Amino acid sequence: MTTANTQPPDTSRDAPAVSVVGAGVAGSWCALALAQAGCAVTLYDQGAGDLAGTTSYWAGGMLAPDCEAEVSEPLVMRLGHRSLALWRAAFPDAAFHGSLIVAHPRDRADFERFARITPGHQRVDAAQIATLEPALEGRFRDGLFFAAEGHVEPRRVVPAIHARLRALGASLRFGAPVDPESLDGLVIDCRGMAARDALPALRGVKGEVVTIETPEISLTRPVRLLHPRWPLYVIPRPNNRFVIGASTIESEDDRISVRSALELMSAAFAIHPAFGEARIVEMGAGLRPAFPDHAPRVAVEGRIVRVNGLYRHGFLMAPAIAEAVTRWIVDGVRDDELFHVAGRAATAPTLEEATP
Repeated sequence: MTTANTQPPDTSRDAPAVSVVGAGVAGSWCALALAQAGCAVTLYDQGAGDLAGTTSYWAGGMLAPDCEAEVSEPLVMRLGHRSLALWRAAFPDAAFHGSLIVAHPRDRADFERFARITPGHQRVDAAQIATLEPALEGRFRDGLFFAAEGHVEPRRVVPAIHARLRALGASLRFGAPVDPESLDGLVIDCRGMAARDALPALRGVKGEVVTIETPEISLTRPVRLLHPRWPLYVIPRPNNRFVIGASTIESEDDRISVRSALELMSAAFAIHPAFGEARIVEMGAGLRPAFPDHAPRVAVEGRIVRVNGLYRHGFLMAPAIAEAVTRWIVDGVRDDELFHVAGRAATAPTLEEATP
């Protein structure tokens, strides 16, 4: 739900200068949306610009709001559906081929439960699975096909957003660790786990991934294997590579465990034996920032806007959250389900408040 503020920002002069701290997917999308709205944007990040060391670096990049309905709040689905449209508009050549859900006969109960809880799918039989993914012919008797969903490659699309920012005249300052409190004017804090100094309720939830390479199998879309212990996804990448992930571990240790690596690769082998002969390219883990309710939050403290808690849905929700932040700053329209406003700061900062 959106609410028009009674005191919208003053737009009679130039749009405000805005600093965005954190160049992962959330910060990059916020910077892009604000720059496209005419704001003078400076994007800061302590890293070198290659995403290494960020949560986005180890993300799968799945855009699957209906699949996430099994375990996610309605807000996540709403923002995810809106983000699908924004991703399509921004990257029309991205892979929007849907998601395929499968399960082995012994896990039939999990499959039927998933089918009941999630919307937006059609049941497909073995022949239809073979049409969608010829490599899986004869391996599963039926599945669930979510035709509207898609996926992006994080290590390509985030740098592409940075290139668009430069083309729009934004300033990108990498290798620049900054405290949002030290910056003048309006600040969008998208630092993820680094923002726990201001958002103590944040915790890190580890997600582990393995990237493998094999020319023996080809997939067009993410395939999820339902399993009571390790529901797994396999995401195709260029050059015969696949990202395998599944784990959501309540730990702030950012190293991948032997157990998780073995389980991920065993589950991939259960999808197709050819994965057993694949070459391991890399293994890694990222810490996803989460609030206790696993819902995202835009927390407003005066002139500082903290965007955080995207959990494992960063790529799914970032465009819609960036759009909501921009609408609030530029048009004075606030998404009350997403925004958490401290004290009396119920309206977007005016130009006089935001500009030094």
